[in-house]
Amino acid sequence: MIGTRRKRPAVALDTLDAIEPPGNAETVLGVLSVTLLVELLGILSGSEVWLLGLLIFLPSAASALCTVQQTKFIAAWTALFVTVTVLVRAPAGGRWFDRALLVLLTLALGAVSVYACHRRIGREREMLRLRSTAAAMQRHILHPLPLLTDDVLVNGVYEPVQEDRLVGGDIYDVVDSAWGTRVLIGDVQGKGLAAVGAAFAVIGAFREAAHREPTLTALVDALDASVVRHNSYAEQTGDDERFVTALIICVDAGPEAQVVNCGHIPPRLVHDGAVTTPALDSGVPLGLAELAAEPTTVDWFDFPPGSTLVLTTDGLTETRAADGTFYPVDERLMKQLDVSPTELPRALHEDARSFAGDGRRHDDVAVLTVRRSPRQ
Repeated sequence: MIGTRRKRPAVALDTLDAIEPPGNAETVLGVLSVTLLVELLGILSGSEVWLLGLLIFLPSAASALCTVQQTKFIAAWTALFVTVTVLVRAPAGGRWFDRALLVLLTLALGAVSVYACHRRIGREREMLRLRSTAAAMQRHILHPLPLLTDDVLVNGVYEPVQEDRLVGGDIYDVVDSAWGTRVLIGDVQGKGLAAVGAAFAVIGAFREAAHREPTLTALVDALDASVVRHNSYAEQTGDDERFVTALIICVDAGPEAQVVNCGHIPPRLVHDGAVTTPALDSGVPLGLAELAAEPTTVDWFDFPPGSTLVLTTDGLTETRAADGTFYPVDERLMKQLDVSPTELPRALHEDARSFAGDGRRHDDVAVLTVRRSPRQ
């Protein structure tokens, strides 16, 4: 279990997803302003009654922005104003049928607007419930960052390419085990719901095996077996098989870190104003161990106190500028050395989006920083 966890401030989902209705004072002021405008135009044009046709659509606009009570008020006000104007200010000898039709149309549109507002708010509440459920699932699937253990502080940025999804094909996790803090970052082949299913399989296996297996090689074998099992289920349902590139790192009280690279992007080490890439053997992705000519091996590299590891997926490294140039991670990372480790993932991600120019993401993005905790 994580020893101490720093949580992000909670943000109410309705402030993010629901349409924020105007205040009652703003509603009254807006209605009076529109009514005054219609009245003024009517006086200037000499056809006041017929300009009321503009006013009767006011409840329809309110139904898309206001609460049900506010829409009822606007519909009632509009009906009252139109009726009084038709009865009191209509020119003598006018056609009463046209005036009655205008009043009836006002009442009908008001009633329809109130009903539409009620339906809109119902849909919004249902969407908020779904989003709340999805957010709760995400918190259990992908732990909120930052995460603090006795060995490291892990922070990061995670953004699926499809913004309406909370989980994509990129994965990460942190487990504080009896053998040190174990960090996983990975990337499932492909996109879509099938990729998400493989991501769930790997994360679940990591959380269980990281506490059970004393060695990284045994842990990786367990992760590979989980992908193989997932692929067997996928084959039965007609889905494509997937493999998963992954980097599994273990940090303990020693001066070095252990790592197994399963076909993933190697980490960058930031220390003493320099950025280096540890020399690592690259094995096969998870799910393809049977094709490997060599068994899984563990690499070691220096990870001194106060240094930071930067872990990424190819959503960052394969970001391209308009001319097709890939995002130069090492070069840009050198320019971000004055940024704190907790802010570095966001700074890199925003810099990559600026580098791409079009503002569009073409793949899931995960960027983690693993900061070695100083020890007394």
